Amino acid sequence: MSTQAATAARTGTRRSKIGPERELELYGAVLDLLRERGYDAVTMEGVAARTKCGKATLYRQWKTKSQLVTAALAKSRCSLFTGIDTGSLAGDLRAAALAAAGRRGHDTELMEAVGQAYLQHPDLRRALRETVINPEVAALDAMLRRGVERGEVAADNPAITFVAPGLLGLLRVERLFEDRFGQEDALPAYVDAVILPALGIGPSDT
Repeated sequence: MSTQAATAARTGTRRSKIGPERELELYGAVLDLLRERGYDAVTMEGVAARTKCGKATLYRQWKTKSQLVTAALAKSRCSLFTGIDTGSLAGDLRAAALAAAGRRGHDTELMEAVGQAYLQHPDLRRALRETVINPEVAALDAMLRRGVERGEVAADNPAITFVAPGLLGLLRVERLFEDRFGQEDALPAYVDAVILPALGIGPSDT
């Protein structure tokens, strides 16, 4: 790290005045670099050069590359599942599947760009879990809790534990099975064919 960057990192409590529009511009540059080069080839220097932003400003605002990349991913994704509440568990899970299907190509491309790095860089893995993954898991878990409270699914149903990993996991590997999951209705079909039966919810219950 350069002397300038090190100084900026040590003074990370001072927030630079980056406005919302400038922040979105920086995030857009990060995402473009991810698509073009992959995570390991993205550098703070490269982002600074592309956006004509000082490296010290980037380090003050985000401190590390993993924090900047994670912030850009989180901003681009928004939350897929937060706010979904249709009044039934089946409806919620189908709505979640439709929301995810609507973002398939956009999100999959970016997550593939950081996929290998996710395994190799604990700081990136931790940041992605906290900022991108955990909010989606929490939203799915909230749907399941409401379903239990309404009596739609038994609280001790072992399938509850696997709903979030199953749905999010399918999103992660779908490009490996394009012949099976190439259509937008594939995720809702997965909910109907796999998740709902595992939860004990049949067609007559929806």
